[in-house]
Amino acid sequence: MNRRDFIKKTAIISVAAGAAEVSRAANLINMSPAGAPEDAAMRAEDSALTPESRLIASAPMLQNYAETSIGIAFAVSDLANGYVLIGLQPDLSDARKVLAGGYRTTELSDRVCQVRITGLQPATTYYYRIGADRIQYKGGYSMKNLGTEEDTHTYHFTTAGAGAKAHFCVINDTHASWRPFGLAIEKIAQVAPACVVWNGDASNVEETIEAQMRIFLNPEIERKDYAAQVPYLFCPGNHDFRGMANRHLERVWMYRQPEERTVRDWDLGRNFAVRMGEVALIGLDTGEDKLDTNPKFAGIFQMKPYREAQTAWLRDALQRPEIASAPYLVAFCHIPLFDDNPKHNPGDIAPADKDPKYNTDFAMWQRTCAEMWVPLLEEARCQLIITAHQHRYQYFAPTPERPWAQLVGGGPEMGEEGGKKNPRLYPTVIEGEVHDAQLHITIHNLLSGNVQQALAIAPRAIRQKKKRKRDKA
Repeated sequence: MNRRDFIKKTAIISVAAGAAEVSRAANLINMSPAGAPEDAAMRAEDSALTPESRLIASAPMLQNYAETSIGIAFAVSDLANGYVLIGLQPDLSDARKVLAGGYRTTELSDRVCQVRITGLQPATTYYYRIGADRIQYKGGYSMKNLGTEEDTHTYHFTTAGAGAKAHFCVINDTHASWRPFGLAIEKIAQVAPACVVWNGDASNVEETIEAQMRIFLNPEIERKDYAAQVPYLFCPGNHDFRGMANRHLERVWMYRQPEERTVRDWDLGRNFAVRMGEVALIGLDTGEDKLDTNPKFAGIFQMKPYREAQTAWLRDALQRPEIASAPYLVAFCHIPLFDDNPKHNPGDIAPADKDPKYNTDFAMWQRTCAEMWVPLLEEARCQLIITAHQHRYQYFAPTPERPWAQLVGGGPEMGEEGGKKNPRLYPTVIEGEVHDAQLHITIHNLLSGNVQQALAIAPRAIRQKKKRKRDKA
């Protein structure tokens, strides 16, 4: 089974699992970011949503790891007003209550509660508990709190920052395939990183918010609380834009709050520039693997201006003091920014991505993004770019012409292709940790259970700004 057939087969399974909700997909177009209150009435006939059912329907998920903020999302089974109790004390004796949503009104939802917490201290451990009020809503003057439910577990996490532990893991191309995803989560639990970068294609083609919730909040793996104490960052892949629900993935995986971004960058809620100990982490979104002009997509994508906007953001992000001063600079994006195979489509073949000299009609790597982003990353002395998309682990060592290394993470295939064994196809967890004055990169082969490759990266030279001489009076 080739890469495309694998994705199609997995997508069919995913659609079948959510078949009961597909008929409602069109209603997602008009939903508010976390599920509109009026949509609760439409769902009332669902026998699974009874007053006796448990309101909190998943463990919490820590999203958008940062120095002074964190996102916490969890599923609910009925219309609810979600909240988080958070404090520095393990018993939460100093806890403050943060409600879902921003100013003015809270974010009522009958599916996902999202709480974005700001004003935190860098490299600091916080304790938290999730809760929700069950809300009966019959109209603007007829609403009632039917009772509060709190999770009995108290969780904890540590924010990013120069004083944080420099230890991360990367997963990618999970495609709602539970066996490789479960293996990845078990490996992450074993190595215990400070955060995880999910480097795209968590999805296939998702038409309903329920399918998205199944992927992120209720995956079919043993560790249901896999992201309750290990924060995650997310770089979307091309499949994370496909399907009616995936056009608004922020209903399940939140953006950062608008006040955490500049006015110019307001819509760049997925990009991140995070300092973690000695490492600066840069997250970029390569978007679709087809051009906006490809007739298959009916003109409903605008990736070109999106990538251009990220270029301006990247230029400024790399100059931030905490990023510029980090001994190690690692960038993440889903589609590779380099490939030495002349048959691999570079993603800029207009108008429909087809050319007989390439072996696919979609981008195997992203020349357009490379031309915009790589000069900035090279000027900042980026040492490593970690990518995904090709479903086959590869390592491209630095060269005099290309001074940075590129890693391509493995895909979800478990050693088979087209019904035949292929040991080159295996899922990976890429681990990075600073110790002994180097950034050590370990590639874990989840099929064999062995270390596939180990690398060591020396610190980059930090350019010091010249001090201006003061004129003597």
